[in-house]
Amino acid sequence: MARFHSLPVAAVDRLTDDSVALTLAVPPALREEYRHAPGQHLALRCTIDGEEIRRTYSICSPAPAPGDEGPHTLRVGVRLVDGGAFSTHAHKEIAVGDDVEVMTPAGRFILEPANGLYAAVVGGSGITPVLSIVSTLLAREPEARFCLVRSDRTSASTMFLEEVADLKDRYPQRFQLVTVLSREEQQAGLPTGRLDQERLTGLLPALLPVDRVAGWFLCGPMGLVQGAERALRGLGVSRTRIHEEIFHVDAGAAAAVPSTRPAPAHSTVTARLDGRGGTWPVQEGESLLDAVLRNRPDAPYACKGGVCGTCRAFLVSGEVRMDRNFALEPEETEAGYVLACQSHPATEKVELDFDR
Repeated sequence: MARFHSLPVAAVDRLTDDSVALTLAVPPALREEYRHAPGQHLALRCTIDGEEIRRTYSICSPAPAPGDEGPHTLRVGVRLVDGGAFSTHAHKEIAVGDDVEVMTPAGRFILEPANGLYAAVVGGSGITPVLSIVSTLLAREPEARFCLVRSDRTSASTMFLEEVADLKDRYPQRFQLVTVLSREEQQAGLPTGRLDQERLTGLLPALLPVDRVAGWFLCGPMGLVQGAERALRGLGVSRTRIHEEIFHVDAGAAAAVPSTRPAPAHSTVTARLDGRGGTWPVQEGESLLDAVLRNRPDAPYACKGGVCGTCRAFLVSGEVRMDRNFALEPEETEAGYVLACQSHPATEKVELDFDR
């Protein structure tokens, strides 16, 4: 069960003009709770002008090895977003010694280290989970290899530039780095421009044997991720070897899962959460998550936008309509999982299990 704890800020490092890295200290009593897989994320919570704000940020530090105690610190990268309440607060207000409310790790955009060839296509702040994935994999598996294709606007806007360069120096034979800048000419390397489907279709087979990559990790803005997926599918890569995490979704974007039934006039939701259950009415137009939160404030959520997957629940019975889904893999929806924040009842009774 996901829980929030107060963690002190141990360091605030400026990465670029519009991004910082926050290092959070984890006390011994909480280290097991904050044990994480490479690629997972944290939800950070604060109150601004009387309103509770939650935002999700990927852990960029390496994951602890099995058998080790949990992490002593957790590091996340925060990029400033125009009008973003939490990112503005992080850049202007958060300082060393402050306490931040942090949810225990979540997310399924992960790679459990194993020998083999892996690759990633990332854009902007999409580097953050992949940085944890790469550093953990190469440190634990001496035969593993990784190819990272990263896209940024300019070199000055590139997050974790030094950390990625350090990995290249440390593992020169096993870590392949390809950098593309969309708004700045490079003295060497690939020409300037965006990484779209057409360009990736030609680039990826020239870099590595596409059919031998055990897992592809795509992370960043929706356009980049979708273009990379289409390129890989066109190159014959199985959907099961492609893992995606979208960081930015346009307000008008839709990824609805249609329902075959009209919305019921009245409906209830039964939810199991942390071993306890209850049944409550769902108000007109209300999501199942909001109906549960009115009665169980401890229900897990972060973005409420269908992106982070924190509110993932198993649909035990009934039918729902999801407005958007940018977090669950097709295999998860086929297995019966839904995003509670995007789900509305399509039957009079719906039952969810947040504990599965």
